[in-house]
Amino acid sequence: MRQPQPRGPEAGVGARRSALRILDRVVRSGQTMDSAAQGLQKLEPADQALALAIAGETLRRLPLLDRLIDGATRQILPDDAKARMVLRLALAQRIALKVPDHALVATALPLVEGGPRRLVHGVLGTLLRGALPEADEGALPQAVENRWTAAWGQQAVDAARRAIVRRPPLDLSFRSHDEALSFAGAEGGISLAERHVRLSDTRPVTGLPGFAEGRWWIQDLSSTLPARMIPADAFRVLDACAAPGGKTLQIAAAGHRTFALDRSESRLARLRANLARTGLQAQIVTEDVLGYNPDEPFDAVLLDAPCSATGTFRRHPEVLLRASDRIIAESAELQGRLLTAAAAWVRPGGSLVYAVCSLEPQEGEEIIAEFLRASPDYSLAEQRRVLPGEVEEEGGMDGFFAARLVRAG
Repeated sequence: MRQPQPRGPEAGVGARRSALRILDRVVRSGQTMDSAAQGLQKLEPADQALALAIAGETLRRLPLLDRLIDGATRQILPDDAKARMVLRLALAQRIALKVPDHALVATALPLVEGGPRRLVHGVLGTLLRGALPEADEGALPQAVENRWTAAWGQQAVDAARRAIVRRPPLDLSFRSHDEALSFAGAEGGISLAERHVRLSDTRPVTGLPGFAEGRWWIQDLSSTLPARMIPADAFRVLDACAAPGGKTLQIAAAGHRTFALDRSESRLARLRANLARTGLQAQIVTEDVLGYNPDEPFDAVLLDAPCSATGTFRRHPEVLLRASDRIIAESAELQGRLLTAAAAWVRPGGSLVYAVCSLEPQEGEEIIAEFLRASPDYSLAEQRRVLPGEVEEEGGMDGFFAARLVRAG
C-alpha cells in the first residue's frame, strides 16, 4: 500500500512536528489518535496525511522501536523524553515508510533544537548504520503479550504481531447482498459474508460508487457479527449503546422495527446522518442504558457494550497502550451492570445479544459466564470469539466477542 511521502526535507519538518505532538498526546496523555490529531487542518493536505502516517506507523511499532533505542543508549531514556519520541518517529519512517537516511536526519534534528541534539544525532546515526527490522516485523506491549499468550496461546499472539504492522482493508456493509455482489464485481472487492464487501485499496470513501446514494456504510466485518445473531423473525429490536450506528443500520436493513438507544446526543448525530444518507428507519432514544425503562419489551436487544477496545488494535494501535488491568477491570464491572439492565427489556422467549470489540476474556466469556450464573431465566444459544489470524490471507478481522442469550418462555 502506498504511503504518503514528504516533498523534501524542509517541506516535511512541519508534518514531523505535528506527528511529534500527536505521539506526545497519545503516549503521555492517553489520548486517542483521533483526539490527538485535532488541529492538523492547519497543514496542507499532503502534510496532514504524512503526519498521520508517521504517527500511526510509530504507534504500530512502539515496543520494537524502544528496544532498538534502548540498545543504542548508555542510559535508558525516560519513556516520555523528547529525544525518545523523536528517535521513535525517525526510525518508524525508515522502517515503515522507507524515507532516506539523509531526510530522516534533516527533519529529526530540528525537532530537538535547544535540546539533546547531539544525543539524537549520535543514536540515530548508530542505528541507521546497523540492521533495522523489516517493515512486516511487529511486536506488542509486553503486558499485552503476556495476557494474550495466557488467554489465547502463542499462535494468536504471533498473528497479532503480524496484524499490527499491516494497515487493515476497508469493509463495507450493504443494504442487500445483490448490491454487495454487484459492487464487489465492479470495484474489484471480495465478499466474505452476506451483504459485505472488502476493498484492499485506499480510495477516498466519499468517491466510491453508491456513497451519496446510501447503498453502503463502513463497518469492520467483525462488528457485523452481533446483528447477524438476531433472529430473522424478531419484530421489535433495540440496539443499545447504538452510536455511531453501524449495527443499527444493519438491523434496519434486515427489516426489523428498529430502536437505537444511546446517551450521547453528539455521537447520535452521526447515526442520524447515516440514517438520512441510507434512507433507513430507526427510532432514536437519547437515554443512559442504566436509567432506561421501555414502555414494552423487545423481541431482541443488542448490547454492544463499552470496553477496552483492544480488538481494534489494527486500526487503533494506541488502545494497547491504554488497556491496563485496571481499565479492563473497570470496563468489565460496567459491562456486567449494563447486561443485567438490558436483560430486563427482553420478552420471554426473546434474544439478548452481547458484544464487545475486546480481546480480553474478562470482558467477554467471563461476563457471560457470570451473568448466566446469576440469571437462571437465560441460556446461551450461541457464542463467537474472533482472534487474530482469522481470515488473515484475506486481510484479517478485528478481535471481537459476541454471544446470543435466550430468555426462557
